Amino acid sequence: MLSYSRSSLMIANLLLLLGALFVLVTAVGLLRLPDLLMRMHAATKAGTLGAGLCLVAVAVAMPEPSVVARALATLIFLLLTAPIAAHVIAHAAYHAGEAQLWEHTEVDDLADDLAESEARTMPVSR
Repeated sequence: MLSYSRSSLMIANLLLLLGALFVLVTAVGLLRLPDLLMRMHAATKAGTLGAGLCLVAVAVAMPEPSVVARALATLIFLLLTAPIAAHVIAHAAYHAGEAQLWEHTEVDDLADDLAESEARTMPVSR
């Protein structure tokens, strides 16, 4: 039977608390931010960090090799997939016209890409 030190449990509790705080920030961001792209930003950045901190807390609290390996694999998978998936979904939503930008948005980097791709797909009249 493994014995867990008091300090590792305190560190795990602190990491869990921080992770829960970031997940709470994600939830507030999802409710409060004005457009889809900003909400996706909150969900991926703070959500990934919050979930990552919770996974590290699990690895610290239960230092068994199988638990640490699973937590590490899940963390790596989350770090690799969440930003890419959010980028692809945001790009697709923007091009589909589903992502209405906030009225105070000043920079729209995808507008040129959208105009260029529409110009390429329009049939040439002869």
